[in-house]
Amino acid sequence: MRKSLVPIGETEMEILRHVWAMGKASVTDVHERILQYRKVAYTTIMTVMRNLARKGYLTYDVRGRSYIYRPAVEPEEVKGQILQRLIDKVFNGSPIELVKTLINTGKLTSSEKEELKKTLEAEEANA
Repeated sequence: MRKSLVPIGETEMEILRHVWAMGKASVTDVHERILQYRKVAYTTIMTVMRNLARKGYLTYDVRGRSYIYRPAVEPEEVKGQILQRLIDKVFNGSPIELVKTLINTGKLTSSEKEELKKTLEAEEANA
């Protein structure tokens, strides 16, 4: 079986972003937030949150009949995992190829290029 490019799906990432934003959340909390912009079944959110806990991305406490979920992994760690898989599979392990592609395809605005330059300079100064 081939591994997916990303370790978590689109809906899982959407739910993780909501839990990160709230700090802690019940299924109802997340469901209500998502209903603001699209329809989704409560049971879908419940199943996805349970799967995220099983995968180690969320942890939970039981309060009465409710499960209160908290992030078990920081956003930067998840982004790093996803980005590393992308770099390994698409850019043959080369982060510079990823950056070159972003620059050469015109996906970065002038201000983003300037921000990238400042980030690199700051990293160099700290090395």
